[in-house]
Amino acid sequence: MTDWNHMTLAGFQRALNNEELAPLDWWRACRKRIDALDPTLQAWEYLAPEPAITARNDEPPGPPLFGVPVGIKDIIDTVRLPTSWGTRGYHRVDGTDMDAAIVTLLTRLGALPMGKTVSTEYAYFQPSKTRNPHDPTRTPGGSSSGSAAAVAAGMVPVALGTQTVGSIIRPASYCGVVGFKPTHGTLSVAGLKALAPSLDTLGWFTRHLGDTRTLFTALTGSEPVAARERLDGVRVGLCQVPSTPTPSPEAVTALQDAADRMTALGAQLSPIDMGASFDELVTHQQVILAYEAARALASDRHRFEASMSPALIALLDEGQAIPLTRYWRSRQAADRARLVLSQYLTDRCDVLLAPSAPGVAPQSLETTGDPVYSRVWTLMGAPCVNLPLYWTPQGLPVGVQLIADRYQDPRLLSIASALMA
Repeated sequence: MTDWNHMTLAGFQRALNNEELAPLDWWRACRKRIDALDPTLQAWEYLAPEPAITARNDEPPGPPLFGVPVGIKDIIDTVRLPTSWGTRGYHRVDGTDMDAAIVTLLTRLGALPMGKTVSTEYAYFQPSKTRNPHDPTRTPGGSSSGSAAAVAAGMVPVALGTQTVGSIIRPASYCGVVGFKPTHGTLSVAGLKALAPSLDTLGWFTRHLGDTRTLFTALTGSEPVAARERLDGVRVGLCQVPSTPTPSPEAVTALQDAADRMTALGAQLSPIDMGASFDELVTHQQVILAYEAARALASDRHRFEASMSPALIALLDEGQAIPLTRYWRSRQAADRARLVLSQYLTDRCDVLLAPSAPGVAPQSLETTGDPVYSRVWTLMGAPCVNLPLYWTPQGLPVGVQLIADRYQDPRLLSIASALMA
């Protein structure tokens, strides 16, 4: 019997080439798992009918993602499936004129959309119906709630997510999967619902770091990312930020455990205390988010304000009240900080190691958790990857994230591979 949870994208293609598996085998196995688990976890908004494929379109090796089931976050336009942007139906279209660019790209690479995964409302903070696979009384995080939960539960090997604040890294930490946010702008967001365009970033979740490397190569057309076994000579900045909230003992242990692993693999670690500068950048990120969201969702607010959550209305009100000059000051502060970070990541270290979240997933379905540990890295446009390296004695994951300079995504994934080997 095939162990689908340990199947990798590359392994599946090998099995297809050797005629050990059929093209729809993974899709059908995932659908069975969805039927069994989703009544409890509620990770899916809409499911696609079984696709009609029987063989590759060309000779091996063929499309690199041929037959791979993929979850599509429900803020991403699709022709054949409804899109409701996490609004629980108060705003919904039953298919659009065109698929989002990323959906078209995935299907051309051979992937099979399994359906639309649950998002929080307009990818902001209003909790969704999805539950954490490791404890259904806990949040899976947000806004990419369904994508993270679906991958963690083995419902799909890959699911798309977006991050404007912490919507990939935080749910990846809470659900115990690999979550990757590339450099801002790496993948087209055409056909995605905007929240804050200067921050919105398209990424994805997998169970295996090797699958994230495979996807990066396939989706960007880049050279394959080499896996590393050692980290000799790699310089790592160990971040003890932000000042609030104080990380839980589990988050501290997870960070120290990752630091010890990197040291054992030959990396050179040095502590970094960004102090007040980190907190200032958090404020700038909040200003940019609110200002841009108020304008990006102006039409939606005009049509659906009576149905919108209080949390979303509060954000839009805040953004509407921000003067243009204040927004510009925050944008300029971000520009300066990116230059400082780039210089630091050239002169002093290759990657940063930081907490992904303040601790385990909160035991509540009325919150998506605190995203503050991701705000600055999203503001910087930097590539980040959550690594599910530590689990509490109760079986709950606590992730750590590696951060690299912009446009250093391959280096980031190569270094991360040594930790996940």
